[in-house]
Amino acid sequence: MVLKRKNKIGILGGSFDPAHKGHLSISKEAFKRFHLKKVIWAITKKNPFKEKSNSSLSSRIRLCKKVIGKIKFIEVKFFEDEIRSNRTIDLINYFYKNRKFEIYFLMGADNLINFHKWHKYRIIAKKCKIVVFDRHGYKKKSLNSVTFKRLNKKNLNFIEFDKVNISSSQLRKI
Repeated sequence: MVLKRKNKIGILGGSFDPAHKGHLSISKEAFKRFHLKKVIWAITKKNPFKEKSNSSLSSRIRLCKKVIGKIKFIEVKFFEDEIRSNRTIDLINYFYKNRKFEIYFLMGADNLINFHKWHKYRIIAKKCKIVVFDRHGYKKKSLNSVTFKRLNKKNLNFIEFDKVNISSSQLRKI
């Protein structure tokens, strides 16, 4: 019997308000480090843990595409109409259902701190590999987080790399 290898994909979800070189940097690093076929920037209309976005969805999608430029392995997509949800678990289930993909869910260390508050976070962690990228000022807090202590470390990778010291919230203040 021949086992067919699953395509490895990375999913970086968020409001991308605005997209920036930090998103690009972790996408490139994940692509290279985990031999991913592609990285999907899954844009949400509204992050449930943040205030309403100041920019329209269409302008955020345009900016994402501009930030990505000619990089072919990154795809920008809005899934919420298709899956009828903005929950991460529903997006993961969308890719997981046909079992063609090995899913790498990408996030910054700041998101790991509250990941245990996400809807069905344990199921997300069972269905994909969680890849956490260190962010300036968040390492200690994220490594001491409820999530880091509770999750199976074989499904959670904490990546230290040359960080880009920028965030969407900093850019919104400019």
